Amino acid sequence: MRPSTLHHTRAAIPAQRHPSPGLQRFNTASADTAEAALLACCGSHRWARRVAAHRPYPDLDSLLAAADEASYDLSPAELSEALADETPPGLHPGAPAAAHTALRAAQGAYESRFGHAFVICLDRVRPAEHLDHVLAGIRSRLAHDPDEERAVAADELRSLARGRIAHLMAASGPSDSPSVPV
Repeated sequence: MRPSTLHHTRAAIPAQRHPSPGLQRFNTASADTAEAALLACCGSHRWARRVAAHRPYPDLDSLLAAADEASYDLSPAELSEALADETPPGLHPGAPAAAHTALRAAQGAYESRFGHAFVICLDRVRPAEHLDHVLAGIRSRLAHDPDEERAVAADELRSLARGRIAHLMAASGPSDSPSVPV
């Protein structure tokens, strides 16, 4: 019998991931341009400066992790700045008038109670379910005390920023995102 032979295989070296064209443009943009693009994702100037200052990012996951970390460090005033920059979710223009009325009334009650626009991330919600999801969110969150709601709003803002950043970085050319100067 032949003795068994151990085969040593060389560990596969992972292929280097190359940043997407959007991430490459973001990494090489001027600080002012990168900050302006980030402000379109979250309205806190300190957050945008902090995320832009840590460039270059090797991949989207690293950029999203840095954005998350910076958002966890927002002071109450910086969170207020970011929330003041948000607009509440709306409906498509063809939605029934009653739906627009119900949404405006609910958003008005929320803004009256908490002093800022209602923010909610709808990235994983089908468009046909947006209104129900927003109205249910407002109803449940109106029961929060102000401190609890600021924490929930901060989480939703973080989710919104992540989605906006991912969308921004997925753009393959300057014409894909004319409103964002990256």
